[in-house]
Amino acid sequence: MKRSLLAFAVLAVPAFAQTAAPFTVAGRGFATLQEAVSSIGAGTAVILIAPGTYRQCAVQSGGHITFKAVQPGTAIFDSVTCEDKAALVLRGQGSVVEGLVFRGYRVRDGNGAGIRSETGDLRVIDAMFLNSQEGILGGESSGQTITIDHSTFSGLGQCDEAPNCAHGIYLANQGSVTVTNSRFERGTGGHYVKVRSPRVSITDNSFDDTAGRKTNYMIDLPDGATGVIARNTFVQGKNKENGSALIVVAAEAKTYPSTGLRVEDNDARLTPGDNKNPAFVVDFSHDRLALGANRLGTGVKPFETR
Repeated sequence: MKRSLLAFAVLAVPAFAQTAAPFTVAGRGFATLQEAVSSIGAGTAVILIAPGTYRQCAVQSGGHITFKAVQPGTAIFDSVTCEDKAALVLRGQGSVVEGLVFRGYRVRDGNGAGIRSETGDLRVIDAMFLNSQEGILGGESSGQTITIDHSTFSGLGQCDEAPNCAHGIYLANQGSVTVTNSRFERGTGGHYVKVRSPRVSITDNSFDDTAGRKTNYMIDLPDGATGVIARNTFVQGKNKENGSALIVVAAEAKTYPSTGLRVEDNDARLTPGDNKNPAFVVDFSHDRLALGANRLGTGVKPFETR
């Protein structure tokens, strides 16, 4: 998978001067993101976000809102959280986040994130999550649908700042989670992707752990799941907290059946000098997974059950 154009665009972003009304809803300008969000209420609208670096946050309490950068990669949200949680705290009927950059989130409980999804479906497109405790965190007990596409997750995760670990992505719901065409790199603890959901689709992504430190699994499905993990590339680094596996199924519980979970057409390698001899897939469910052909480098075992 090629690196998203957004990954290059954000590196070249100059220090834009913010306009008097950088947040626009249907032609009406607002000085703060929260004012723009509150103006929508229970309605449906797009918030256009001008280029700039914003040290502010917002809580969505209703409606269907799209948070969209006028120019992808130039609207950067930096370090300020709402409710000691995230830049965007989402509990409306639905949300779309497109072209935004989130960086530098740290809070007392160790879960500082760019996005905290609490209710409503969520779609994230062409976004970046950088140098924070967590990229996207969310959980609700409904049939929530979450889709993440063409996004970058870099410098995320922790297991030594709080009692519980944080991860690049950590999502839990009774619906589905889809992650496609995205890049995960330079993790700083925890897992790159951790999902507690009955259905997953994790396809066409790049997991580059060569510069990671204190990281754990590339993909953790701790409660089991069905769906597909396919056409991803994995390179496991040497500086692991837990280097025993790349993909782990049902290590904590068997909440969801895993029969038929397809893991196929992936490519997995080790960084030169990594002698941990990990398993590509470790399964605790004892269900019948559908393991297809995967291209595994030297030192990577295909499968273990525990």
